[in-house]
Amino acid sequence: MVFSCLWLSAILAAARWVATMLPCVAAGDRASFYLVKTTLFIPTLNEIDGVKVIMPQVKREWVDEIIFVDCSSTDGTPEWLRANGYRVITQKSRGLALAYWECFDVMSGDVIIVFTPDGNSIPETIPALVAKMKEGYDLVIGSRYLGGAKSEDDDLITGFGNWMFTRMMNLLYGTRYTDVLVSYRAFRISLVKSLNLSRGQHPFLEQELMVRAYQQGFKVTEIPADEPKRIGGVRKMKIVYNGFAVLWGILREKFVSRAKKTGSG
Repeated sequence: MVFSCLWLSAILAAARWVATMLPCVAAGDRASFYLVKTTLFIPTLNEIDGVKVIMPQVKREWVDEIIFVDCSSTDGTPEWLRANGYRVITQKSRGLALAYWECFDVMSGDVIIVFTPDGNSIPETIPALVAKMKEGYDLVIGSRYLGGAKSEDDDLITGFGNWMFTRMMNLLYGTRYTDVLVSYRAFRISLVKSLNLSRGQHPFLEQELMVRAYQQGFKVTEIPADEPKRIGGVRKMKIVYNGFAVLWGILREKFVSRAKKTGSG
């Protein structure tokens, strides 16, 4: 009898707490209602100059965990990171796409934030991405071309390529993206399984994520995010290879994937 009374009291107390929270949610304060555990994923390959400048600007309390996936750097990047208390995974594979998967395999967060420590990603955008995820979004893109945002790192070729691929994706799929080549983003790790993303080294995982999330009705948005010039090191992107891979990734979703579905139906 006593146990039943205590149980009933606990239920009533919980109900009163929920009742006090509902007005806040109704008023638009949903950021505190959708609780998320965040993992900051940072791939590296010889970025010692960038990490020394950028990482002191990243406040550790912004996220729940930080994981570096280092692809055999030879300039002291992993040594400096470990000496400063960061968790570093030595990448067993090659390429950014597979670095994603090595992070997926060990992360404990339910939301992953992709960040580059070369100066292209502004640290102060991290809390803005987290805030949007707490509003209930499944994928949030840090666009370099939304609103007043701009890229200081894109040159004539990469800027035109982004413009072309963005309009191609929007035309083919009815999306309204402004930047389909940027890596800076946050998304729920559950999307990896829900969208059946391709585990391979070809660099179109990010575009595959954007297309499939939109097509399957997940909640997607963009926020403005400036891109400064990189700090030291060299750009890892191979323009011709990456360009053809992204083109194939975008077209594959429209024609190859549709053909497979039609054939299986």
